[in-house]
Amino acid sequence: MHHSVYDIAVNTIQGDEKTLNSYQGKVLLIVNTASKCGLTPQYEGLEKLYQAKKHQGLEILGFPANNFLAQEPGSDAEIQEFCSLNYQVSFPLFAKISVAGEDKHPLYQSLTTAIPERIGEGPWWKDLVDYGLTPNPKPEVLWNFEKFLINKQGEVVARFAPDITADDARIVDAVNAELAKS
Repeated sequence: MHHSVYDIAVNTIQGDEKTLNSYQGKVLLIVNTASKCGLTPQYEGLEKLYQAKKHQGLEILGFPANNFLAQEPGSDAEIQEFCSLNYQVSFPLFAKISVAGEDKHPLYQSLTTAIPERIGEGPWWKDLVDYGLTPNPKPEVLWNFEKFLINKQGEVVARFAPDITADDARIVDAVNAELAKS
């Protein structure tokens, strides 16, 4: 029995509490984001994917997190302004959470437990290790911009490494496959 993500309480970036129930029947791409990361420009590709697929039922949910080298130091209001001004982000953003470690948010407990392994470890991670950083052990989120794909039933069906961008065929094909299912 797969657990669905729908019942987990989250806060929108405006501070309203909700569950992911309102996204039932949509395909979700859940991404932990950061404003001051080398991968921050991925916001642009995520927004493009969202614009291309939202009418077919894709929602991209951004969860800012400060877990990695303090690359998301801002307040929720600052994060929202940054994303809007710099990347014209129109997909939903949520209040800043922790996505790894002892204070990990229940949503990320659920996501990482569902699929402990990431698709696509790129050369990018080796650069970080060479730089002296220690990777989080699996199943933890590796870095900002890891991506979890959720099907229309609320089940986690795929997990992509941070450096796999939104226009990568592996993500696009997986999203299209889920959108095509009833």
